[in-house]
Amino acid sequence: MGICAWILKMARWKVIINVPEVPKSIIVVAPHTSNWDFVLCILASRAVGRKIGFLMKESWFFFPLNILFKALGGIPVSRRKDRKESLTDAVIEKFNHSERLTVAITPEGTRSLTTRWHTGFLRIAQGAHIPIFLAALDFPSRTVILDREFVPTGDVDADMRAIKDYFRPFTGRYADRFTTED
Repeated sequence: MGICAWILKMARWKVIINVPEVPKSIIVVAPHTSNWDFVLCILASRAVGRKIGFLMKESWFFFPLNILFKALGGIPVSRRKDRKESLTDAVIEKFNHSERLTVAITPEGTRSLTTRWHTGFLRIAQGAHIPIFLAALDFPSRTVILDREFVPTGDVDADMRAIKDYFRPFTGRYADRFTTED
């Protein structure tokens, strides 16, 4: 048993993964209510031998943190309004120039309560021709679950409703910071 699996076992967390590992994909993760979500996702992915990247504000990529975040799979992204290409286009380019890349994205985009979930991951998956998998963190049951492939219909509103419906039964670390309502 590796160190990540041991840490999860000692913390009484379980990892359930029922989807294949593929060379390229997006993993949509929710609820996202705490910085512990990041730690759990890294531990869970490493415990089962998978490497998952994540998008993070480039302002966090300063020495010495940049070394740690890049080693963990961090991809720095600019949130400046004056950037030449959209974040979605930049991530599509990253996928198109990578042989293997899996990126975890939190559609809420914040640890605070929000009803407005971001839809860029749908455009990224379509533009890069990659699958979307859904992963949930459920704090009451202490379970990380990656068990569903989501196939977009092309109707963004219907797709987001279906994705929110999937995440409805799960509870984040701070239940009052998560909603699947519109």
